[in-house]
Amino acid sequence: MYINNYGTEPDIYYAEFPSPEQRNRYALQGGMAILLVTALLLVACAVS
Repeated sequence: MYINNYGTEPDIYYAEFPSPEQRNRYALQGGMAILLVTALLLVACAVS
């Protein structure tokens, strides 16, 4: 009796470059993240 310890490997596919709409959304999310972190730092400095 033999045991197959090797799982099946998934097919390889290459990532596609993001569309202009996706790039705009990423830029917006990055800007919102920067604003959130900045606001948190300012609140932390004001409280301490």
